[in-house]
Amino acid sequence: MICRAILAALALSSPASALWPVPKHSSTGNVTLFIDQTVQVTYNGEQVRWALGADDDAGFRDYAETRIDNQQVAYTAGYVPPSGPHFTSRDIVQGGLSRTFGAIFQQGFVPWMLRERDSEFEPGLGGSRIRTLQIIQTQHDSPDTFKPLTGSVNESYALDVDAKGHASIVAPSSTGILRGLETFSQLFFKHSSGTAWYTQLAPVSIRDEPEYPHRGLLLDVGRHWFEVSDIKRTIDALAMNKMNVLHLHATDTQSWPLEIPSLPLLAEKGAYHKGLTYSPSDLASVQEYGVHRGVQVIVEIDMPGHVGIDKAYPGLSNAYGVNPWQWYCAQPPCGSFKLNNTDVEKFIDKLFDDLLPRLSPYSAYFHTGGDEYKANNSLLDPALRTNDVKILQPMLQRFLDHTHKKVRELGLVPMVWEEMILDWNATLGKDVVAQTWLGQGAIQKLAEAGHKVIDSSNQFYYLDCGRGEWLDFANGAPFNNNYPFLDWCDPTKNWKLMYSHDPTDGVSDDLKKFVIGGEVAVWTETIDPTSLDTIIWPRAGAAAEIWWSGKTDEHGANRSQIDARPRLSEQRERMLARGVRGTPITQLWCSQVDVHNCESGNY
Repeated sequence: MICRAILAALALSSPASALWPVPKHSSTGNVTLFIDQTVQVTYNGEQVRWALGADDDAGFRDYAETRIDNQQVAYTAGYVPPSGPHFTSRDIVQGGLSRTFGAIFQQGFVPWMLRERDSEFEPGLGGSRIRTLQIIQTQHDSPDTFKPLTGSVNESYALDVDAKGHASIVAPSSTGILRGLETFSQLFFKHSSGTAWYTQLAPVSIRDEPEYPHRGLLLDVGRHWFEVSDIKRTIDALAMNKMNVLHLHATDTQSWPLEIPSLPLLAEKGAYHKGLTYSPSDLASVQEYGVHRGVQVIVEIDMPGHVGIDKAYPGLSNAYGVNPWQWYCAQPPCGSFKLNNTDVEKFIDKLFDDLLPRLSPYSAYFHTGGDEYKANNSLLDPALRTNDVKILQPMLQRFLDHTHKKVRELGLVPMVWEEMILDWNATLGKDVVAQTWLGQGAIQKLAEAGHKVIDSSNQFYYLDCGRGEWLDFANGAPFNNNYPFLDWCDPTKNWKLMYSHDPTDGVSDDLKKFVIGGEVAVWTETIDPTSLDTIIWPRAGAAAEIWWSGKTDEHGANRSQIDARPRLSEQRERMLARGVRGTPITQLWCSQVDVHNCESGNY
């Protein structure tokens, strides 16, 4: 039997008007306030005037003007920021305001699916309204604010809405203002009348900041092709969940979609099809888009394994397309850079000299990969003909020393997968960030080695797991041995499992400071644009709440999935309204009744 204390807590839970991720500290009331385009906005004391126009398809056009840094600025719902890497606080806040009011007035939704069926849950029209929104940035942004090292930007914010309709957001950085504006937008619902928007939570007082500074998602664009619009929509969704990193696994043996002007054959010979490539302007567009939403785009060129360049530049790699492939790589086609080869070093220098200066205006990091590298590759190298790790390890150390030295010279900080350190015993600079995916105590070991660590454990954070084996098997023993064709990391990592995990689980207290956060991973062997949103969302939001809000609440109790589920369902509806087609996490009936009515009876 469930205890009365839990029932009492559940009775206070509301299946609507809930924020995601939950703020660190908050209090709310039960006063209803409406909001419309007459709200008066100020940014650092300068007024922003909003008005209506009849020429917009949605029935209005938002605009406003203010003076910031002695410049006249127009705020519009369709605001397009200036192109290029020269960001200002004004640009960031301007875009954030535009998206906030667009989310409220153009992408709001009536929350009928979150309320009891046929209930009268809406307030009557004509009540008090939000009159002012005061935005105060207390510190100046630096150029590094827009391409931050982990933890260097203060993302905290304070949000207040009083019962008289006066709202304020105070934050030390423009990034913090973006986080506060996202929370502000989540306070409001669309009225079924179609011409009113309201909150029923006033007065509101929120003091919020992230638990972990690195909160990301890895998107593999090498196994399947994704349009720039798919990537930008994913960035929008990350920002909605207060995630701040998109890790682009940009190339692999299957395809090289990244255009490198100085090495044109990489994309010409390596892409799946002509046109399925990302130009330098495409890449810059994606990274700029991320900066304006507080999301840093970090690019990975995986090496020395996962390199499929043989058709473009033969002679630099081993094992491309060989069989049996299982001896040389984790999946076909194989391919890896040759070790102890000066031509490879010259190739990498040319690649980095072209690519990295284009990345560095937008990012502090470059990921050099390093996962799943097999010694057997060097058996096929005529200059080596060995898989003796004792012989190969110094050569791999030279490879890493060369690549990381070049990354640093070009103004970026290297990142690697865990195998380079834990399996190959490479000695890397303490600035190198290590990303782990194999679990089994790897975070503790990497922290003991003095590295900052990102948790991407396949046991919790691999979103592609549970979709079944994609390799084919002949009849007979291969068929029988692999039946019923589960994938290697089965089962599916559902949102509840993700919500149960914290990156510092199992890490000793003295080393937790080295754990900077986590990334959910979207490896795309069986995922393409048709399924991208449903695979990621809202599951990734479960990890995002733990990374932002922590595993325990302000009273020290573990956050409960019973509290989280209705809020996550609401976040999914919010994302649907904004164009992100996430999958449902429960039947609709469970969202229209008291939360404990869908709770399991197994106690």
